[in-house]
Amino acid sequence: MRKLTYLIASTIDGFITGPAGDNPDFFLIEGDHAQPTREEYPEIMPTHFRPLLGLEGVPNKHFDTVLQGRGTWEMGVGDGMTNAYQHLRNIVFTRTVDESTDPTVEFVATDPLEKVRELKREDGMGIWLCGGGKLAATLRPEIDELVIKLHPIVAGAGIPLFDGEFSPEQFDLTHTRVFDNGVIYLTYAKR
Repeated sequence: MRKLTYLIASTIDGFITGPAGDNPDFFLIEGDHAQPTREEYPEIMPTHFRPLLGLEGVPNKHFDTVLQGRGTWEMGVGDGMTNAYQHLRNIVFTRTVDESTDPTVEFVATDPLEKVRELKREDGMGIWLCGGGKLAATLRPEIDELVIKLHPIVAGAGIPLFDGEFSPEQFDLTHTRVFDNGVIYLTYAKR
C-alpha cells in the first residue's frame, strides 16, 4: 500500500506560510541543506526549476503524486504556473473552483480522506502532501509520515502546519539531519 507523506517547510513556531497564505519567501532557499534536499527529494522541485538545478531527466525517488489545497496551488498560479509539478500526478482539493484550467491538474471536490484512501490502494510510489494546513488537518488520519524541514525562523503568525481541531496524536522520530545553517530535517512515522 502506498503511503502519504506530509513533507513541508516550517518555522520554529510551526508556520508554513504567512497569515494571508502568501508565498513563504522567508524560508532559507540556499545553504548547506539545499543540495541534499535536491538529491534526496528531486520530485519536490517545481518542474520549471528542474533543468536549472541539474535535475532534468532525474527520476522521482519517493513520490509520483502530489496533493495540494486550493490555496497552495494558487501560490503557483500567482507565479504563472498552473501546474508547478508536471512530473507528478497533481491533485488539488477545492470546493470553490469547478474545473482546472490545466488538463494536467486534477481538481477534486469530494471528501479528501476518501480520495486519499483510494489513491493508497492504487499501485505506484508514495503520495506527497505539500500543503496547506487545512488540508493537512483533514488528511491527518491518513498521514503515515511527516518530514518537517524546520527552518531557524520565528514567524509569529501565519498558516500552521495543521490548521484544525485540537486532537493530540503521537508520532515516532525516525530520522534527523542537522545542517550548519540551522535547518533541521525531522522525519516522523505515525505510531
